[in-house]
Order: sequence, then C-alpha cells, then structure tokens
Amino acid sequence: MRLLAITGIVSLSLLGARAQVTVDLVLDQEQFLRDESVPVKVRITNRSGRTLKLGGTADWLNFTLESREGRNIASLGELALKEEFTIESSMVATRQVDIAPLYNLALPGRYTISAEVKIPEWGQEIASKSKTFSVVGSAPLWEQVVGVPGTSGVPEIRKYVLQQAQVKQLKLYVRVTDQNDYKTFKLMPIGQMVSFSRPEAQVDKESNLHLLFQSGARSFIYAVVTPQGDLILRQRHDYARTRPTLRLSEDGQIAVGGGQRFFSKDDFPPPISIGSTNNVSAVTP
Repeated sequence: MRLLAITGIVSLSLLGARAQVTVDLVLDQEQFLRDESVPVKVRITNRSGRTLKLGGTADWLNFTLESREGRNIASLGELALKEEFTIESSMVATRQVDIAPLYNLALPGRYTISAEVKIPEWGQEIASKSKTFSVVGSAPLWEQVVGVPGTSGVPEIRKYVLQQAQVKQLKLYVRVTDQNDYKTFKLMPIGQMVSFSRPEAQVDKESNLHLLFQSGARSFIYAVVTPQGDLILRQRHDYARTRPTLRLSEDGQIAVGGGQRFFSKDDFPPPISIGSTNNVSAVTP
C-alpha cells in the first residue's frame, strides 16, 4: 500500500508539472503560395518549477499535419532541429521550423498542424493545440523563359513567373522554375503591391529580371532577381515630378528613370544611411 501511495504521489507530481508546461504554435500568416516557405514557431512555456532539457535527438519535436479531409500528410524527412537546449522555470523558448521541405504541400487547400514535444526525464509528450493554414494557387501575371549565362553546351533554361497573393495585404511574388514548371527553384515575396499596379518586367543581357511596381500611393519598388532565384537589389523610388519607369540604355543596362530615389530600411543591400534622397536611377550591380 505504501509503495502504491508513493507511486501515486509521484504520478500526481509529474502530471502537475506536465500541466505547467505548454506548447503553442504561432504562424505569422494563414495563407501561403505553393512552394513558399511555411515558417512555424514552436513556443514552449515552462512553469513546472524545474529546468527542462530538450532537444539532442531528431524526434524531440514531432508535427502532425492533416488535410482538410482529415488525411494525414506523411513527412518527407527528419527534422534538422536537433540542438540540445534548456528552459529554466518561468521562462519561454521559441524554435522556428520551415515545414515546407518536410511535407508535400503542392495541392491547394486547408491544412491543420499540431506539434508534440518530448520531455525524456518525465517520459511525457506535451501536445499543442492545432493551427490551420491554407495553400493557395495564383494565376501568373507575367512569365518569361531565359537561358542561364555561363553554362557550357546547350544553355540551361529557367522561367520567371510573376504572381500575386492576398497575404494580410496584396504581395507580388517571383517564382523561378524550369522551362516546363516541373521544378520550382525559388519562390519569394518581393513586396507589398497596390491592387491597381501593373508591374513592369524586363530581362537584361545577364538574364537577370528587373521589376518595378507600385507599392503605395506614390511609392514604387524596384527589384532585381537572378536566374538562380537570388534577390540582389531592392530599392524604393517615389513619384516626384515624373513617374518612375524602367529604361533600357544603349549598352543594354536597365535602370529606373524618373521619380526620386528614397532610402528605406527595406532596401537590399541596406543603405548606409536612411532618410536622404536623390534623383537618379538605380542600375543593376
């Protein structure tokens, strides 16, 4: 009887401690385009009165992903987040995981995700409440096939595709695929876009994509993307006496003509100083 009583006390103690550890999932947005990164933040709150030791193995954190029909989506690989860490009592730790490479999210639809965190010392798993998000399709606004410079033999072919999606606000995306859209090399949001904007797109002699689109009442975003899907330039240009436009020079360089350059914290590469303006164009590096 005494052994049973001690066992019961230990079990109640563990259950009480377990109840003081919570796992929450946080998604910064609820809609994603196909092939877009889906970052999920796992927030672990420790109020157990003990220091928790987590991580160290591939299975310390497990996700369960289901389609709207309740079909379980199988994982395509192991979680790479294996680093061991501790959480002291009354503290919160957050780990972020991009689940897009872990699951096949090619089909548009509604998905439900939950997580479980293993606490080896207790032999317990703490489950989160589920969160939902959607993968949506988007018709292309513009597309262009280009060859990749520097490849020997027959040039490798890539395709630039412009898409827009309403994610909190309307955003313009660039998708870089193979010629037949079988493989997406990169999908990236370039910036917020007003609904009446008609993006200008031109490809230079190095097969870089130059974009100019309206992001506000008088502001425009100029961006340059490589065939590898790397963003190498993003600038803001404002409507001044004239409207900013893309211009092709005689030597094949593409630049922004008209308008006024405005230095912004969202520029890439970041400006040396923010707040000054000048009137000239931005030329691709």
